[in-house]
Amino acid sequence: MTNVQSETTVVLGDNQYGKAENHVVRVTKDGDRHSIEDLTVVSQLHGDFASAYYDGNNEHVVATDTQKNTVFAFAKDGIGSPEEFLLRLGQHFVDDFDWVSGGRWGARQVTWERIAVDGEGHDHSFFRGGSGGETRTAVVKIDGEHHHVIAGLQDLSVLKTTESGFVGYPTDQYTTLPETTDRILATSVTARWLYNTTDVDFNATFASVKRVLLETFTNHYSRALQETQYLMGKAVIEAHPEIDEIKFSMPNLHHFVADLSPYGLENPNEVFWAAHSPYGLIEGTLRREDLGDTDAIWKGVPAFV
Repeated sequence: MTNVQSETTVVLGDNQYGKAENHVVRVTKDGDRHSIEDLTVVSQLHGDFASAYYDGNNEHVVATDTQKNTVFAFAKDGIGSPEEFLLRLGQHFVDDFDWVSGGRWGARQVTWERIAVDGEGHDHSFFRGGSGGETRTAVVKIDGEHHHVIAGLQDLSVLKTTESGFVGYPTDQYTTLPETTDRILATSVTARWLYNTTDVDFNATFASVKRVLLETFTNHYSRALQETQYLMGKAVIEAHPEIDEIKFSMPNLHHFVADLSPYGLENPNEVFWAAHSPYGLIEGTLRREDLGDTDAIWKGVPAFV
């Protein structure tokens, strides 16, 4: 018996390439008073790169080292906001290389705050800041004439010591969790939101979105982390017409009441043990009701559901 093997044609699908983890620190000096912008950037290009894959022909391959150098050169003119910086960076590659049709540019930004000396912020000494320890994120995608901006934050740690409960859930032979109407609610918020325009004051909007998230987490009795997540996203979209969609990933960082009865002590929700793992993981997308399909925009962007 003879085995006949049919020919298989393998073709190139979606592809992108570039330079990741370009960590640039820009110091702006106003006399003795300095300020810091700290950004870690990824640059990835889309376009006509088929010959590099099929034939090893690099005539269209803008070296990843060149992309790295461009990040640092562009920082010389200042950063401003990560979104504006990425829009400027991405447009450069599209404009200067005919075969580059677009790409994906991303950034993580950390905050440095002035060390207080005698009650005043020092001119040139800083500590890693952020009120919730969060990192700011941004992604810009360019596809021909279309520019999409996705902003966000990660590791925004929040906790409230009451005004949260969890009751009414189904139980079976494996259920051991007791119902409670008074518990600690703690999570670390990762969120990304999609703008419907690039005509935005990105720094001001980021500050506003963060404030709305924190205020909404605080201002209601939470019957479930899902409810809190919905209310947070709803509040952001209602407050900002320039935002169409927001995605969340929020672990439920459980705090259990410690049993002090073996020591003859009462514990009226005062002493807790914090369980680092396992944890509940609540993810969701909130969007305008009439918003069309945005899957193509989110494709390739680190996200959630």
